[in-house]
Amino acid sequence: MTEEPLPAWSLPTDAVERIALPEAWPGQVTRDWAWGGAAGAGVRVCILDSGVERDHPIVGKVQESVAISIDGDDVIVDADDTAGDLCGHGTACAGIVRALAPECELASVRVLGAGFTGSGAVLLEGLRWAVEQGYDVINMSLSTTKQKFASLLHQLADTAYFQRTMLVASAHNMPVESYPWRFSSVISVGSHEQADPFAYYYNPTPPVEFFARGVDVEVAWMGGGRLVCTGNSFATPHIAGIAALMLSKHRELTPFQVKSLLYLTASNVGGES
Repeated sequence: MTEEPLPAWSLPTDAVERIALPEAWPGQVTRDWAWGGAAGAGVRVCILDSGVERDHPIVGKVQESVAISIDGDDVIVDADDTAGDLCGHGTACAGIVRALAPECELASVRVLGAGFTGSGAVLLEGLRWAVEQGYDVINMSLSTTKQKFASLLHQLADTAYFQRTMLVASAHNMPVESYPWRFSSVISVGSHEQADPFAYYYNPTPPVEFFARGVDVEVAWMGGGRLVCTGNSFATPHIAGIAALMLSKHRELTPFQVKSLLYLTASNVGGES
């Protein structure tokens, strides 16, 4: 009898051993197992934002600073961006990640200008470039309301997901449709009012999947300073930092597994609040 070929994307019997998982999860997943003892070493975190101020005392070293712009039909990538942060927002997000995962590598990809100005096209190209670099975590404390960019953003989010780059995206601060946080291939984040940076909650009624600290947060700001800020923008790097800790301790985790681990260790599920 002629053996029928398997359908596309199928698993042959002789390939089962090749996908054996390198590490078994415990019967009860705890925060100690998830990231206990980790500090973010070996994990590359990209801050896709307004730039990051170099050598800010809260942020420390930024390993890579890139600026994305568009001139006509050309996408310009300045691989040595010396302008730093043009409005403070990216530095604030970077400082939160650094506080949670002090040993991670930070990269800045600037897609916003002074006064929080920017375009969906530059956001799209900046994300495309960041995904191509294969960062472990991309923090996106920004979004676009323009529907015309949604399809391409969705494709990029899925590409990142399948190549093991975790996108962590903030929900809009207003009740409007925006992207990419509404895509299921990203980790979407809204705010809660508690002061504990490790208190985060799983939301059983998405599209927002997790709530993290985002109200009256003291953050790094331009000129080496600090500022107290509120918004989903500042909740998002809390989850990005915790994801970096998880990946630092368990390098084999896929985005699906990171989401699962965040759920299992959320303060309202199995984690300590």
